[in-house]
Amino acid sequence: MKKLTYILLLLATNVFSQTILTKEQALQNLLENNYAIKLSKNDIKIAENNTSIYNSRYLPSVSLGAGANYSLMNQEVEAQNGVIANYDNSETQNYNASVGVNYILFNGFNRKYASKQLQEQLAMSQIESEAIVEQAILDVFSNYYQTAQIAENVNVLHEALQISKQRLKRTKYQYDYGQTTKLALLNAQVDINNDSINYINTKQLLDNSKRTLLVLIGDTRTQNFEIETGVQFVPIPSLEVLLADLPENTTIKQLDKAIEIGEYGIKISKSSYLPSLGVNTSYAWNTGLFPDTSEAARNMNYGLNAGLSLNWTIFDGGATKTRVQNAQINQENQVLRKEQIEQQVRNFITNTYYNYQNKRLVLETQKQNLQTAQRNFERTTEMFKLGSVSSVEYRQAQLNLLNAQTAILRAKYEAKVVELQLLQLTGRLVNGV
Repeated sequence: MKKLTYILLLLATNVFSQTILTKEQALQNLLENNYAIKLSKNDIKIAENNTSIYNSRYLPSVSLGAGANYSLMNQEVEAQNGVIANYDNSETQNYNASVGVNYILFNGFNRKYASKQLQEQLAMSQIESEAIVEQAILDVFSNYYQTAQIAENVNVLHEALQISKQRLKRTKYQYDYGQTTKLALLNAQVDINNDSINYINTKQLLDNSKRTLLVLIGDTRTQNFEIETGVQFVPIPSLEVLLADLPENTTIKQLDKAIEIGEYGIKISKSSYLPSLGVNTSYAWNTGLFPDTSEAARNMNYGLNAGLSLNWTIFDGGATKTRVQNAQINQENQVLRKEQIEQQVRNFITNTYYNYQNKRLVLETQKQNLQTAQRNFERTTEMFKLGSVSSVEYRQAQLNLLNAQTAILRAKYEAKVVELQLLQLTGRLVNGV
């Protein structure tokens, strides 16, 4: 018993050296350190790079080429009159260099639509990042409020333990003066042991929850900190207003953007029906040094070349037609998928809204229960001191109060978490934490 009392005292004294992790600090750490959010930011950077002028094919291509050839040959030349002449070590040298510029003037608007599609994909990456941030915020604050609930439960159980100690002390006095039985004393001892175990287990559960919270927000501190236990509910509009905000749901926004991207995909596929026109120009230099057997000892060419090229595939075996048809079918699937998800999200919003209303109603009811249990316990305590009620009846009043306290905590934090879920579904989460 002394060892158990020492452990409880040690756990209680740790509170005085703890700092408070506020909700604002948790949110800041999350946005700065969460790995999923960091990865999504890098995805946005990649999408931004893809939309740059350097990936648009609006810039020309410039190439530089150079080469050199050398040959050393032995030659045997037979004339028409039959005279044969031999030439040993006939040396030939060729050198060349060129600068070329190629540019596509028109390619059936493929370049235009591809550029716009990349811009929409950038917007899609930003929406996906927004969805990741929302989910991370929901996960963190669900854990934060769960941790707060456990922290308050620890305080409630600590208070219950102190009450049980006072009960054991009073029961022992009553037993010493012959006012109660040995059974009542043993029951009081068992109850205090059970309360001690519940307190220790809940304290361990609190430490585990704190460690999980630190992992979620990417904080490297130890779990020796406190949690804000205050809960502020934000004003929730009517169900009709919430359903009107359906387009703000990040899943719906992603589907809308996917449909826009698909539209450009169809146009890109259709661009193969049109011709492509390109222009090219180059400046080249070429020189050669020839052996004695050649009529010329040296030859040099240099100058400017330019040209236009037109390419129009009249028939490609139906490949373009197939691509267009498949792109149109994929687009139809995206529209159908959006309609399906809209129905599901609308149902989620409706169910979550009424679940939230029920949680708030339960919370108000639990407040009344707590007041009743508190008055009942206070009255029973006075009667227990006067010897008008037994130790068992006093214990039952204590348990009723404890159950009411834990129930109102559970109702409070469950209502807040459901509120966060409702805010996420309607795109209001960032301003509602």
